Amino acid sequence: MSDTVIGQSVGQRWRTIRWVLLALGVITAVSVLTTYLTESHPGGPMDPESTSPDGVRALVSLLREEGVEVIDASSLEEVRRAARPDTLLVVAETYFLVDDDGLRALAGLPGDRLLVQPVSPTREVLAPEISVADETSFGGEPDCDMREAERAGAVELGTSATYEAAGGVDLTRCYGGALVRYNDGERTITTVGTADFMTNAKLAKEGNAALAMNLVGSRDRVIWYVPTFVEGESDSTASVTDLIPDRVAWIVLQLCLAVLLVALWRGRRVGPLVAEEIPVVVRASETVEGRGRLYRSRRARDRAADALRTGTLQRMLPRLGLTATSDPPAVIQAVASRIGGDPNAHAHWLFGPTPSTDTELVTLANNLDDIERQVSQS
Repeated sequence: MSDTVIGQSVGQRWRTIRWVLLALGVITAVSVLTTYLTESHPGGPMDPESTSPDGVRALVSLLREEGVEVIDASSLEEVRRAARPDTLLVVAETYFLVDDDGLRALAGLPGDRLLVQPVSPTREVLAPEISVADETSFGGEPDCDMREAERAGAVELGTSATYEAAGGVDLTRCYGGALVRYNDGERTITTVGTADFMTNAKLAKEGNAALAMNLVGSRDRVIWYVPTFVEGESDSTASVTDLIPDRVAWIVLQLCLAVLLVALWRGRRVGPLVAEEIPVVVRASETVEGRGRLYRSRRARDRAADALRTGTLQRMLPRLGLTATSDPPAVIQAVASRIGGDPNAHAHWLFGPTPSTDTELVTLANNLDDIERQVSQS
């Protein structure tokens, strides 16, 4: 009899304590998640310290061996402090550059500028004299009089966007427009339509290392700016603990004690909670529309275009007898052989540049749907 009473007492205490532990776990999880989301995270694409395939540690190491000072900047404030007229500013992974004031501040900094695969909002502010061309480049011979490209010779860029002059600027175009440069007063602004040739995975391919070294190593001092979080007007480098007032710790402690007392009080009177599963069905159309509105609010045409092209290729490659590792030229040749048409047009729709307007994005979606339908019916 006593064993039964003791077992019931232990069970009741456990049911009471577990809600307290759950509340403390939720508070801890929220704090950890907030800290993780508000701090920058190294190791991503184009990170100068990353040894992953899409990092650039190999290139940065070569530059430093040649005596080039490479400054790793992850925030706009760090770029401001390091900027000088004799410095080259490299800007890559520009998806997080969405603040107009921040872009204008970046455009006003002194020194030469190298933009690596910029998204449309960034390009329009930091390189306003160029626009995206209709062609797609995969590398090859430079066919221009830019010294850095001539010394590198033929390169293997992968799939690259191309650019052309938006006005009357004297624009130098290399590799079919994948690499362009023009003068803005006393400084030069260089733009390249792909980052692949700089990465650890592709640096050793034909001419890539020479081109990357020539472009980035043109100055003895380089600021390597790869934003890892969305910046506004304030400095986002502070951790979550720096933003919490001192008195908040006591308030949180009092809340934990209050939760404990309420759990002890209600746990003995009401008993354990009964979980009941309630099915929730969300229509696929609502999910698609919600994601579309999110992309539009962020002007993320590049992300939307990548999603459309990736989905089309994933459904179409098995019908063509290809795999996900097939090169773009092989895919283009297979599509042209199956449905006919201009291979350059297929290359533009399947691997071309990012649409610059919503209308161009809709046109891209319609053409991808048409290509997929013809492949399915052939």
